[in-house]
Amino acid sequence: MKINREPDKNKQVYHAQPQSDPPRRKAYDVMADHSFEESDEQEEEQTAPRRHRFPIVALVIILIFLGLVGYGGYRGYELYSELDGAHLQGGDLTVTVEQGSSVADIANDLENAGVIQNAWLFRLYAKYSGKAEGLQYGDFVLRAGMSYNDIIKTLSVQQVRRETVTLTFPEGTTSVEIAQQFVDNGLVDSVQTFLDCANGADGSDFSQYPFWNEIPDNPGCIMKCEGYLFPDTYEFYTDDTVYNYVDTFYKEFDKKTSGLMDSISEKGTTLSDVVILASFIQEEAGKPEDDAKVSAVFHNRLESDDPNWAEHKLESNACSYITADVENNYLWNSPVAAYMGWVEAGEIPEDVLNAYDTYRVSGLPAGAISNPGYDAIYAALNPDQTYIDEGYFFFVTGNPNGDYPGQYFYAKTLDEHNANCVLAGWPQ
Repeated sequence: MKINREPDKNKQVYHAQPQSDPPRRKAYDVMADHSFEESDEQEEEQTAPRRHRFPIVALVIILIFLGLVGYGGYRGYELYSELDGAHLQGGDLTVTVEQGSSVADIANDLENAGVIQNAWLFRLYAKYSGKAEGLQYGDFVLRAGMSYNDIIKTLSVQQVRRETVTLTFPEGTTSVEIAQQFVDNGLVDSVQTFLDCANGADGSDFSQYPFWNEIPDNPGCIMKCEGYLFPDTYEFYTDDTVYNYVDTFYKEFDKKTSGLMDSISEKGTTLSDVVILASFIQEEAGKPEDDAKVSAVFHNRLESDDPNWAEHKLESNACSYITADVENNYLWNSPVAAYMGWVEAGEIPEDVLNAYDTYRVSGLPAGAISNPGYDAIYAALNPDQTYIDEGYFFFVTGNPNGDYPGQYFYAKTLDEHNANCVLAGWPQ
């Protein structure tokens, strides 16, 4: 568009620029262009995506990553420490490697024994170090805290396999009988040697086991070890020490009874009393299914308010003045009686009767009369509640030569018991 204006005669007239030169942009054109550019910039700002602050998710991911890196470093340090042997401390351990064992088998044996913590790491180390083929079988003395190099070095030395003997001790075996088996198999030189160690009479210390420290020093107790040499089947080295033989029994007893300690504490009794009572249950109950019922009878005699049992005597023929061979009496015709010389003397010392005769003693005798198994120990702690509530005080076993051999008959009164004795085949 052109705008015609009359020239101002008072103003100087300028001649127009040649057509070849580009015309000057008018001010309003420049202003218009500038406004247009600002509008474009505003539009770009409006259409551009908004910038957010640092995302929380990214922060969490970074923190997790850093945590994993830190844990990986810590775990790596732990594994390196195990390789170097600086992660554990412990005493000597005997590890048996069976002939034909693979590296994996050996690694598992080492982990189970507590020598190492990671079987997989040892397996890889032995394999990639090129030393796996040199591992031998036999019995090796190792310790927790050995470096992997030292372990492999020890396992690479060919061993002469130590001779062993397997011995079985039935539940209810006395300590004298256990000691005699060691003598008969040439493991110890005398019953006295074994019992001196088992009773701590030779200075042997088994205080590593809590139960040992809690065995009371009851007046008249014949043997401290009676009741704690846990009956089972064991394999012993023929050239081992007496201490290690005894320790095998005590270690097993500690393992088997450790789970009962809370219940013993809750019931307000002691492990010693449980073991003593269990030894009588072991002798008097012929079958595991009768353990809890016989236990209930003994609990009633010891704890009932019945005036007929006011003295709370156990009255068990397994340890009393009764001399009948059929009773296998601990004081008269057991291996203990023979070992103590009471049979030859023809009588039992008065102080022993005062401590062990269950027809004299109120409550439990001074010590156990055998080494009971776990079932009897458990029954001593958990008697049959129905038989306690209903007040059973007597039991008798069927005569082996009668109509009911081995069957148990329970009674609440003496008259019922006498009738059961006739039924069981025992003459009155």
